[in-house]
Amino acid sequence: MKTLVAPEIEAYAQAHSMAESGVARALREETQRTMEYAQMLVGPLEGAFLKMMAQLVGATRVLEIGMFTGYSALCFAEALPDDGRVITCEIDELSAALGRKHFANSSHGKKIEIRLGPALETMGELSGPFDVIFIDADKMNYLNYYRRAIDLLAPTGVILIDNVLWDGEVLKQPAHDEKTAAIQELNRTVAADSGVTAVLVTIRDGVLVIRKKAVVS
Repeated sequence: MKTLVAPEIEAYAQAHSMAESGVARALREETQRTMEYAQMLVGPLEGAFLKMMAQLVGATRVLEIGMFTGYSALCFAEALPDDGRVITCEIDELSAALGRKHFANSSHGKKIEIRLGPALETMGELSGPFDVIFIDADKMNYLNYYRRAIDLLAPTGVILIDNVLWDGEVLKQPAHDEKTAAIQELNRTVAADSGVTAVLVTIRDGVLVIRKKAVVS
């Protein structure tokens, strides 16, 4: 992944944010050593951001679309109360197995439930409300994930969507591939959605932060 922020600025921000736990660090390091596409990890700075968002909304239920090796799921679990629950969706058993290994070493691992299989099918089987929904999976389905997430979101909850700057490729018109076009369509749809309020945060590869607008009686 290209660096959208100068590496020294990223390092400074990370050094002045909440530190990752020992288990999260071990999971990250093993992922970087052993897994193809290790760049898909959200990393310590974005992990801290996800934890903070969960804490700010007082989350007890989190839904994650796209677990990879479980770094972000663990970050969420660490932010939840003892009776909190993270449901995380993953399609690759090898990635999920690495996550399970490290979850077993954390007192927070018991809060995480892995659902293997296509995420849209899993989302169709779930009932809300969820306080945080984090979307970081196949880009072609981003708009479908977003639409279902709106239905599952608690009134005071937040949707977080990763990679919405897509290495800066979203600036190119027309889009040179289907994934870029899908992300551009998502960004346009959210910006035009009168039922939500959103901000696109330029952390790492871009995170959309979305909340439902309050209903005025």
